[in-house]
Amino acid sequence: MHLSEISGLLGCETMPGFEDRLGHEVGVCFAADLMSEVLAFCSPGALLLTGLANVQSVHTAHVADLAAIIYVNDKRPDPVVVALAREQGIPLLSTKLPMFAACGILYAQGLRPAWKH
Repeated sequence: MHLSEISGLLGCETMPGFEDRLGHEVGVCFAADLMSEVLAFCSPGALLLTGLANVQSVHTAHVADLAAIIYVNDKRPDPVVVALAREQGIPLLSTKLPMFAACGILYAQGLRPAWKH
């Protein structure tokens, strides 16, 4: 599923400077606010849904080789976070939906969990 499709399903706003990255294909998703769980259990190439809109989410996404981050609950990263994500090439989006609803919508549309075993 392309990030543009995911964005439409969740009513996302794309953070400035990432509009050209919405054609990226994503097949799995991981949702967490604890970045240690992302590092321990998330497989590379996943979409991350989180409410943690600070630099740690971007650092974690970079280390874990994730495809993009969607901030839930209408969270918006500050300009420092957006700039770091641009440097790392990690698209940032934001949805007003809570994490549970966003995950349910994506699962119903065929996106699967990104658990590594």
